[in-house]
Amino acid sequence: NGARPPQVNAGEDKKADCGKKKMKEGAGDGGRMELNPWPAFINERLEMYNKLKAEHDALLAERAANDSKPIKVTLPDGKQVEAESWKTTPYHIACGISQGLADNTVIAKVNKMVWDLDRPLEEDCTLELLKFEDEEAQAVYWHSSAHIMGEAMERIYGGCLCYGPPIENGFYYDMFLEEGGVSSNDFSALETLCKKIMKEKQAFERLEVKKETLLEMFKYNKFKCRILNEKVNTPTTTVYRCGPLIDLCRGPHVRHTGKIKTIKIHKNSSTYWEGKADMESLQRIYGISFPDAKMLKEWEKFQEEAKSRDHRKIGRDQELFFFHELSPGSCFFLPKGAYIYNTLIEFIRSEYRKRGFQEVVTPNVFNSKLWMTSGHWQHYSDNMFSFEVEKEVFAL
Repeated sequence: NGARPPQVNAGEDKKADCGKKKMKEGAGDGGRMELNPWPAFINERLEMYNKLKAEHDALLAERAANDSKPIKVTLPDGKQVEAESWKTTPYHIACGISQGLADNTVIAKVNKMVWDLDRPLEEDCTLELLKFEDEEAQAVYWHSSAHIMGEAMERIYGGCLCYGPPIENGFYYDMFLEEGGVSSNDFSALETLCKKIMKEKQAFERLEVKKETLLEMFKYNKFKCRILNEKVNTPTTTVYRCGPLIDLCRGPHVRHTGKIKTIKIHKNSSTYWEGKADMESLQRIYGISFPDAKMLKEWEKFQEEAKSRDHRKIGRDQELFFFHELSPGSCFFLPKGAYIYNTLIEFIRSEYRKRGFQEVVTPNVFNSKLWMTSGHWQHYSDNMFSFEVEKEVFAL
């Protein structure tokens, strides 16, 4: 049982096949353009997927013909709707209530689990229809947006996609590139291709596949092979497709890429595979998306206002402190700032004494393991001053 299939070695022991193609430069401010032709792995992966999808569709049709039975679907208000197992989908039920509800629903929740709107119901169940205002719906919306951006990244950079999750405000996707890197000058080309993908209304398709088959499908990408070998402990797992992109994913997703109405790519950084300094360096691209253009404008306005409220900017403007490249991440206090700093320290010490506390002095620099435990690393690592010592990452 512990033996690894031959294709795993092929995917893991040699360099990843993606990311080797030298990236083309095009006209315009971005300097990037879609690769022509696409990397070979995209079409090879799609060909394999199409065969598996045909088998799946035939099996689903047989199940719908032979195993379908009447089921009851209970809505949040207690009303019960008649449906058929392996045929009726949450989208069908939403349409039966109103087309407006169906159009505005991001994702379904079946027996308290998020569920694709086009995935057939299997048994008696409860059903909730979630709109963008719901936190779980936002996570799904941004996860689907990450797949759109991932498709654009493959078609522009030709690299190996790694992780692409939703986060608190938006999403990101990591990519491994053998050559070159990502620049903010690329954002325009990425956004343009994302909008093209959105306009095409590519359906999100869910497919459950055997692990060994997926190791063959993703043999060009050593990172996906690692995920399959190290994270997947079941005989099968799921992939999702939109357009030419097929990716390991538990889902669920929106119905199609056209459900994403506005998208903005706004930041990039570098990171390490799974945050480990002795692993490969990856390129990370961040984005945000909304179902309404007005919401994006409000977000952009908030970002500008946040910049003006940034304590680092205010402190410089008020001549409290300044920053210098000789000590990145640390501020140099000017007289006014030093006065405020010392006043605060004296106040804190007086409160210690009142409450019977004793003072200790701790380091300023810690191993990144501490920041991972505290949760800082997952949210603020891009803005922390970090450095490597003996293959360990430390941060201020």
